[in-house]
Amino acid sequence: GFQMSDTPVVLSITGRQTYGNQPPETIELVTEGTMTYRDGGWDISYEESELTGMEGVTTLFRVEPGVVTLSRVGKLNSTMIFRERVPHDSLYQMEFGTLLLTINATRVYYDIVPDGGTIDLVYEICIENTEAGVIDYHLDIRAK
Repeated sequence: GFQMSDTPVVLSITGRQTYGNQPPETIELVTEGTMTYRDGGWDISYEESELTGMEGVTTLFRVEPGVVTLSRVGKLNSTMIFRERVPHDSLYQMEFGTLLLTINATRVYYDIVPDGGTIDLVYEICIENTEAGVIDYHLDIRAK
């Protein structure tokens, strides 16, 4: 199929986790990565760093019609599939063990063109069947 080369991009990531009535915890990260159009969808990837506490992990967002897949490979291995209102169970494999995560996305939105775009994910997360809050995740992508 049609294949573009990797485009170097700057990624601005904002993640906000809200749990119960506690104040939300927010992480903000700006990092460099790549964006590639492949097989009818976009691959956006970057290397995690000390800032995210996941050094040695590569994160890949795969964006296809109606679904966003978030894969992490390295010291931590997980695949999360985001489709609106379709719960997804995934195993989160870390050095010290494996957790069962269930995510239920209430919003899966993206708008991506060859020189960048945005991804918005809002999802409820349960860890080992215990509610762990709502995560609001925004990714802004700009070609360098």
